[in-house]
Amino acid sequence: MKWFILFLTIVLCLPLFSVREKNNDFYDNTPSIQLKGPDIEVKGEISNPGKVDFSELPLRSLIVREAVFQDEKQVFIGSYRYQGYSLFDILKERFVDKRNKEEFGSVIDLLVVVENTQGEKTVFSWGEIYYPSVLHRIIVATRVSRIIPSKTKEKWPLPEKIKLVCANDMMSERNLENPIKITVYSSPLSFKIRRNLKTMYSVKMNVIRNNHKRIEIDHLDENLEGRTYPSVFYGRGRGFHGIQFFKGKLLKSLLHQAVAFNRENIRSGYFVVSALDGYRVVISFSELFNRNDQVDFLIIDKGEGSKKGRFRLFPAPDFFSDRAVHTIDSIFFRQIK
Repeated sequence: MKWFILFLTIVLCLPLFSVREKNNDFYDNTPSIQLKGPDIEVKGEISNPGKVDFSELPLRSLIVREAVFQDEKQVFIGSYRYQGYSLFDILKERFVDKRNKEEFGSVIDLLVVVENTQGEKTVFSWGEIYYPSVLHRIIVATRVSRIIPSKTKEKWPLPEKIKLVCANDMMSERNLENPIKITVYSSPLSFKIRRNLKTMYSVKMNVIRNNHKRIEIDHLDENLEGRTYPSVFYGRGRGFHGIQFFKGKLLKSLLHQAVAFNRENIRSGYFVVSALDGYRVVISFSELFNRNDQVDFLIIDKGEGSKKGRFRLFPAPDFFSDRAVHTIDSIFFRQIK
């Protein structure tokens, strides 16, 4: 009889034990597997190129919902938790030695190109690696586990190779398997630096694709989608610039007629935004058009005759204000080769 009572007690308490074993982490409920892949080399405009030593880097974790283009359709391919090493950490001790440092010393015109064993390439701006308010969103993943829906129990195929993973991307076209090379280099466009201009004002700006002028803009269409972002405006050099409200139009809504949203542009496209005085910044196509965090770059029309005008860029995703270009003269669209 005592054994029966003990057995009954255990059976009745099992549901309680199972509840206690669960926790509130929905993203770590399946085992992870190790991913295999080649060594990775860092090269380009840096003074200390060489292979990446992952043993010296902290392990990062990301959760992603992956979708890709298949026959021009957007197709969901799975939801995963990745662990690996961020591009931020991989490049942190690689000291920049810019080709164009005499002309423009700032790092905000740098590009980072990642290439895999298949020869596929994708591009990042230095700004999206080192300037965003949320860091470490781009990693080289070495472990993966599924995030399984609680009702359907659907199990998506697990990757087997190390993988570049970009958690802020809506379409996961920059998630390259078997990355093998990371190259840092300056934007190939050159601009004359004109300091102490008496009049910092540009009547219009030009949108130029592959050296061919596409659009000349002297005002912003009222029908363009707009936003207002409050900001504690803070620069990397001069620090606090006040609490400001930035009201403008989405830069991507202005540029969408000039460039197509497709795999090629997501992987290889980038923009160079230049000012009248030669200041310039790089923005990748993907960080502008392919975001999943609903945080956007604004283009602001400050009106005729305004100081430091007329057109201004506000980089809402950034912690620092350095990519907030004023007196925009031109916006160039280019692609890596």
